[in-house]
Amino acid sequence: MKAALRDAFLSAAVALGLFAPMVGLLTEPGEHGLMLAVRPVAVVVVVALVFFGRLAMNLRRSRSRREVVRENRRLAEAVTRAGRYITPLLLVAAVALPFSGSRYYVDLGTLVLTYVMLGWGLNIVVGLAGLLDLGYVAFYAVGAYSYALLATTFDLGFWTCLPLAGILAALWGMILGFPVLRLRGDYLAIVTLAFGEIIRVVITNWVSLTNGPNGITDIPRPTLFGLAFSMDGGEGTVSDFFNIEPATIQRVIFLYYVILGLALLTNWVSLRLRRLPLGRAWEAMREDEVACRSLGINITNTKLTAFAIGAMFGGFAGAFFATRQAFISPESFTFMESATVLAIVVLGGLGSQLGVALAAVIMVGGLEMLRDGLSWLADQMGSPVFAGIASELPLYRMLIFGVALVTMMVLRPRGLVSGRTPTVALGTVREIAPELVAQGRG
Repeated sequence: MKAALRDAFLSAAVALGLFAPMVGLLTEPGEHGLMLAVRPVAVVVVVALVFFGRLAMNLRRSRSRREVVRENRRLAEAVTRAGRYITPLLLVAAVALPFSGSRYYVDLGTLVLTYVMLGWGLNIVVGLAGLLDLGYVAFYAVGAYSYALLATTFDLGFWTCLPLAGILAALWGMILGFPVLRLRGDYLAIVTLAFGEIIRVVITNWVSLTNGPNGITDIPRPTLFGLAFSMDGGEGTVSDFFNIEPATIQRVIFLYYVILGLALLTNWVSLRLRRLPLGRAWEAMREDEVACRSLGINITNTKLTAFAIGAMFGGFAGAFFATRQAFISPESFTFMESATVLAIVVLGGLGSQLGVALAAVIMVGGLEMLRDGLSWLADQMGSPVFAGIASELPLYRMLIFGVALVTMMVLRPRGLVSGRTPTVALGTVREIAPELVAQGRG
C-alpha cells in the first residue's frame, strides 16, 4: 500500500507540473488587452483524477495475473450475454427517438449514427482485416465531394448519386490498397495517414473542381420518392402530398431515418461478409498474415477487398454528410475525424459491431448529454460552477477521449466488447491466459 501511495503521489506531482500552466492559466480579453486568469480549481480536479487513477491502477496490479485474467474472462462473458438484450433495446430506442419531439435529440442521434456507420466501415479494415488505417477520413471526403459534384453539376438526385459515391470511394480504397500491400503495422499507418492528408490537400488546392477552401454550397437534399421537403409547400412536396403543414422537423426526421437505414445496412453487410469465406480470410489475415499466406489465401485480393468495402461505407457516410449539411469544405475532413473514428473502433473493441455502436454513443452522444445535464443542473440550482463546467466541456473533448483510451487500454485492452473470437472455430473455443502461452502451453 505504501508503494502504491508513493507512486500515486509522484504521478500527481508530475501532473501538477504539466497541467498547472496548461489548465490552470487562461488568457482572457481585458481592458488593456489580454489578461492571464488563474484557475486553481481546475488544476486540483485534474491532479486529483491522476492521483486516484494511478492509485487504483497500482492496487489492481497488486493482484495476481491469473486472478486478473479470470476477472476479465468473467466480465467478457457477462458483456456478451448482456449484448443479446442490449442490441434490440438500442434498435428500439433508435427507431423511437424521433417520437420524442425534440429536434435537439434527433440532430444528436443523426450525428451519433453517422459516426456509428463510419466506425462499422472502419471496423472492417481494422477490426476484421487487422489493417491499421489512419486515413479513413479520405474516403469520407471522397464520398462527400463525389455526391456534391455529381448533384450540383449533373443535377442528379441523392438516391442516384449515393451508389456512385460509394463506388468512387471504393475505387480510391483500391488505389490506396495497391501501394501498401507489402506494408504492415506502423509503416501501413504512416502511409494511410499520408493518403488522408493528400486527399485533403488536393481538395483544398484544386479550386477549379472543388472550389478550394470555400467549399461547395447549395447541395441538393434527398427526396421521399420524388417528393421534396420544402417550407414553401406547393405541388410535388411532402406537405402537399400528405396534406400537412410544412415544417423543418419533417426533413430532420427523414434524414435521421435515412442514416439509420444506411447504418443498419452497413451492419447487416458486415455481419454477412464475416460469415463468408472472404470474412474468414480477413480474420485469418488479422491473426497471422504469414500463416494465412501459407494456407494458400490470396493476400492481395483479401487486403484490397477490405480496403474497398470499408471505403465504400465511408463514401456512403460522406454522401449523407454532404446532403445533410448542404455545404462541405476541406475543414470538415481533417485528421481529427480519422482519429475520432479510430478511437471509437478501439474503445468499442476490434471486430465488435455492438462495441463500436456503444463507443460511438458514449464518445459522441455521451459528451453532449453530459453538457446538457450540467446546464440543466446549473439552471435548477443556480450554480455558476456547473454552468462554467458545461461551457468549457467542449474545450476538453480530445482530452476526455485520450483519458478514455488510456483507461480502456489499462482495464480492457481489447475494448469494451471484445470481438476477436473467430467466426468459425474447431472444437470448443477456449481463452488461454497470456502466461500459459508464454510458457508454451497454448
